[in-house]
Amino acid sequence: MKMERRFNSVHQTITFSRRMAITAGAQAAIGAVLLGRLSWLSVAQNQKYQLMSESNRVQLIPVPPRRGWILDRNGKPIAINRSSFRVDIIPQQLTDASGVVAQLTSIMKLPPDEVERITRELKESRGFQPVSVAENIPYEQYAAITVRLPDLAGVSASRGFTRYYPAASAVGQLIGYVGTANAKEYEKEDKNPLLLIPGVKIGKEGLEKTLEMRLRGEPGGQRVEVTARGKLVKELDPKPDRSGHSVQLTIDSDLHTFAARRIGDHSGSVVVLDVHTGDILAMPSMPSFDPNAFSDGISSNEWKMLSQDDHLPLVDKVLEGLYPSGSTIKPLMALALLKAGVDPSRKVVCNRAYPLGNHVFHCDARHGPVNLEDAVIRSCDIYFYDTCRRVGVEAFAPLIKEMGFGQKFDMPFDFQRYGTVPDPDWMRRKYHRDWQTYDTINMSIGQGNVLINPLQLAVAAARVASGRHVVPRLLRERGTPNFAPIDAPAEHLEFVRRAMGGVVQRGTAAAAKLPLDTVQMAGKTGTAQVRRITMAERNSGGVRSNESLAWRMRDHSLFMAFAPVENPRYAAATIIEHGGFGAQVAAPLIRDTMLYLFDKQKALANLAAFEESIGGSLEARVARKAAAWRSANGLPPLPVSST
Repeated sequence: MKMERRFNSVHQTITFSRRMAITAGAQAAIGAVLLGRLSWLSVAQNQKYQLMSESNRVQLIPVPPRRGWILDRNGKPIAINRSSFRVDIIPQQLTDASGVVAQLTSIMKLPPDEVERITRELKESRGFQPVSVAENIPYEQYAAITVRLPDLAGVSASRGFTRYYPAASAVGQLIGYVGTANAKEYEKEDKNPLLLIPGVKIGKEGLEKTLEMRLRGEPGGQRVEVTARGKLVKELDPKPDRSGHSVQLTIDSDLHTFAARRIGDHSGSVVVLDVHTGDILAMPSMPSFDPNAFSDGISSNEWKMLSQDDHLPLVDKVLEGLYPSGSTIKPLMALALLKAGVDPSRKVVCNRAYPLGNHVFHCDARHGPVNLEDAVIRSCDIYFYDTCRRVGVEAFAPLIKEMGFGQKFDMPFDFQRYGTVPDPDWMRRKYHRDWQTYDTINMSIGQGNVLINPLQLAVAAARVASGRHVVPRLLRERGTPNFAPIDAPAEHLEFVRRAMGGVVQRGTAAAAKLPLDTVQMAGKTGTAQVRRITMAERNSGGVRSNESLAWRMRDHSLFMAFAPVENPRYAAATIIEHGGFGAQVAAPLIRDTMLYLFDKQKALANLAAFEESIGGSLEARVARKAAAWRSANGLPPLPVSST
């Protein structure tokens, strides 16, 4: 029989008391947890949440750092900063990209190619990188954008600094340019947040790139207090930016600009050295580009125009151009032949032709009997064919290298080409064949496999002038270096200097004679052939003139020089691509450049007459060239700048 369970008042009291105890315990446990959490947040996490609170209340508007200036040897600015207004789009904050771009186009009157660029960059953006809309805009446009910012989500209007180059295209190749960091550069610097600040530019080419870490500063910022809705309450103490270090060059910017203008419409370069110190006083390469255009943000059409130019304005011809040395190698050959024991009075008869096997090598003129000095002064090829063949390449190749040809110099650029001074070992390494006599014949007049850049040509002139291993330098340093002497007797160097003086006084470079009574210049012309002249061409009316050939088939024009002859202080060299005879183009160019160092007023007068003869100033010719290119490509004229 099943027993029926009974609950009385005692059982009820016990059950109630047990539930009360459980509830009270639970409440106490929850209270303890809440108290512990409160204590942990208020004590252990106090600093963290204070910072978060401060961060919500105080915001920092970053200010890009000012880049260090680039100065010339006299302290004259070559690259400086100018205050500017700018507008950017932050892709991460965009909600309606096409609508925002349309509004900006309407407000700022953006040209179609700029709209195309902005749209393309927004599509390619990874979200973290600001896209520049416009820089260096007028204050009125900046103000118009600022008042509309609440309706332009993702748009940032700010004040900053723009890189400015007073000499414009005259220093384009030397200085390079700056631009916004791309994704690759951002990743390379371990995602440096500095590169994300709108307005921060880094060096892209030239000295702006290789001296980047010295020129770059540290960003500052304006601290502002805002409400939870982001409304500005007040401005707090700003954090000042720290400017980058300035860099002083050995360049004389006035001389550099003069030489750039004197090159005219040719494609080429000039290098001027201080023989005592190796300081590079000028090294323009033309045609060039205006680095201010890159600093402001170059358009796709401007880039297309530059990249399609067959005169290669984006290539620094001083360091990256390689050319046959032509007859400028002859003074160095003369030094080598003297060292090899050649009697300078020995004569070779020049009948304008030098047969070797089944081939005939030629000279520009029939010089008759010539000795070594005459051969340099009159640039006789036959003399060097014959004499260099007799002594052999092993006798002169080492000294040619010692004079600077084919040498690498320590320069603050990330790309240089050094050329070639061939010899039997090089021939076996490069072409896997033995050296032949015709290789010696070609090399004796700077043709064949001989390749140099304009800086090496200027260094060779400086070494002949000083008798020392002059090393070029571009960054200004105190003191005069002590260069080691050239491995050649003093009388041999004096012989070569006298011969080079004869080149200008009565030889092939009479057009380079300085119009001064107290200063004489020594030099050597060069005309480097770039095409093969066949016997058929010689037999059918003679060698065609440069003027009858396409530009790319014409000879290069070269000249190397130093002055004054008696006590050399300056050395200079130029190579004009496809400029024709060295005496006609290169020699007068160096004459005027040297003249600037000794009589500035006469040089400027010559330059004014020269520029008038070719259609005006450099800026005017560049503007006309750009307008012609735009017209030929169906583009509207650029708006006239108000500055």
